[in-house]
Amino acid sequence: MSTSSLPQNLKVNSARLWNSLMEMARIGATAKGGVCRLALTDEDKAGRDLFIRWCEEAGCTITIDRIGNIFARRAGRNNALPPIITGSHLDSQPTGGRFDGVYGVLAGLEVIRTLNDLNYTTEAPVEVAVWTNEEGSRFAPAMVASGVFCGVFDLDYGLSRVDLDGKTMGEELARIGYAGEAPVGGRPVGAYFEAHIEQGPILEDEGKTIGVVTDAQGQRWYEITFTGQEAHAGPTPMPRRKDALLGAARVVEAVNRIGLSHAPAACATVGLMQIHPNSRNVIPGQVFFTVDLRHPDDATLAAMDAELRAAVADIASTIGLETALEQIFYYAPVPFEASCVAAVRDGVTKGGFSARDIIAGAGHDACYMARIAPTGMIFIPCVGGISHNEIEDTTPEWAAAGCDVLLHAMLHKANGEQTAP
Repeated sequence: MSTSSLPQNLKVNSARLWNSLMEMARIGATAKGGVCRLALTDEDKAGRDLFIRWCEEAGCTITIDRIGNIFARRAGRNNALPPIITGSHLDSQPTGGRFDGVYGVLAGLEVIRTLNDLNYTTEAPVEVAVWTNEEGSRFAPAMVASGVFCGVFDLDYGLSRVDLDGKTMGEELARIGYAGEAPVGGRPVGAYFEAHIEQGPILEDEGKTIGVVTDAQGQRWYEITFTGQEAHAGPTPMPRRKDALLGAARVVEAVNRIGLSHAPAACATVGLMQIHPNSRNVIPGQVFFTVDLRHPDDATLAAMDAELRAAVADIASTIGLETALEQIFYYAPVPFEASCVAAVRDGVTKGGFSARDIIAGAGHDACYMARIAPTGMIFIPCVGGISHNEIEDTTPEWAAAGCDVLLHAMLHKANGEQTAP
């Protein structure tokens, strides 16, 4: 079958896509309707196993690299050409939703299944990727395995990431059987596309079906430790205390103030805190906590960084605390490649969908892939703009629309089509 014989309004199998999403959601299902598939747990292994089974049934060949990234390849007419890759992740937050990450993976699988239905072979091969530990919830930082693939981190760094129980990514990859043998990265990629739920309210609020992602926000992650002095909660006078939790609480307020002062585009969050000794009648002597700063303008993000550091130093000095502050993760705002954005727009036009340009507020593996290959993203709405929550939801119609756009964008790139100016 030639490209010209394909229908302009080519559609994926909506019911098959939705059924696959619902079947995957049973792995790690939670009581409130979400999922818990933390990276490299038994639940993550089960999700990976199911994905590979489906891909092999679709005729794909499977490659697993040394940091556990999975690549399912459908051959093209000219397999010497670099592949057109799509994908996302299967790991979730502890109280995650059914669509974050997994939608992009299974949308890619549905593209392959649809091409099989049509008995159509693309010029270049196409691949679906599952990136290890995108969330960064169990092993910080986020997107570490796509980062290794793209040369942001070295392999030893990735494998040595440790969870709160002291287990490393390398150990857990071996335990679940996903420490692959293939080299990580170092190969050409023709283009990369990632389909994802928006994780925000804009598309639904404006009644748009597709978000054409033009850029992604920059991010900075920090780990901060305040050390004061444990003391008895009763006999210790208030003015003599070196309360590490008081310092952390004031930083939480400062972080919120930094985000508000750079509204509307800024985001600033304290999301994790560990208190020692965590006893009800002991003044906390040490607190470890994290800070997440985001903004689409790198200069503004740098200003937020400076404000955070100044606030932490001032608060610690006032209370008499020792401070350790480390920025563990940073990437600058990411502009996505013009020809990939155009390929997404082409898919929107062919599908007849309503759409708007949008900036990605969350981190995605696409942000690292943009460093080594032409890259684009496709957003679909999520109900109420809620994500990283068990009630996260979308609709079968939105899911199918995003996959239709992905199908056309990948065909566009896999067949070397040119976009009219």
